Amino acid sequence: MANETLGKSEFLVLSLLAQRARGVHGTALIQDLNSATGRQWSVGALYTTLERLQTKGYVTSSWGEATPERGGRRKRIFRVEAAGRAALQRTQELFQSVVAGSYPGRQVEA
Repeated sequence: MANETLGKSEFLVLSLLAQRARGVHGTALIQDLNSATGRQWSVGALYTTLERLQTKGYVTSSWGEATPERGGRRKRIFRVEAAGRAALQRTQELFQSVVAGSYPGRQVEA
C-alpha cells in the first residue's frame, strides 16, 4: 500500500478531511462535499469511502461527546493520518503528471 494512489471519491473525501485539523464528523463532511462538488452525497457513499480509507490506515475515528442537539448521541470524528497525507500527495502528483502529459510509461508521439 506504500505506493497506492487514491480513487476519485477517496481523494475528494480525504482532501476535505485534511483541511480540518481537529477532524470532522460525517454531517459536516457531507456538507463540505456537497459544496465542493455541486452534487448531493449520500450518507452511505460517504461512510463507505471513510471505512475504505480507515482500512487502508489513512483515516482514524473516535467518538466525541454526547450533545443535546443530537438527542444525547455522540458524533464520530474522523481525522487524517500521516499515511493519508502521503497518499494525498502521491495522488496529487499523479494527477498533475497526467494533466501535464508527463506520466511514467507515456509514449511520445512522433
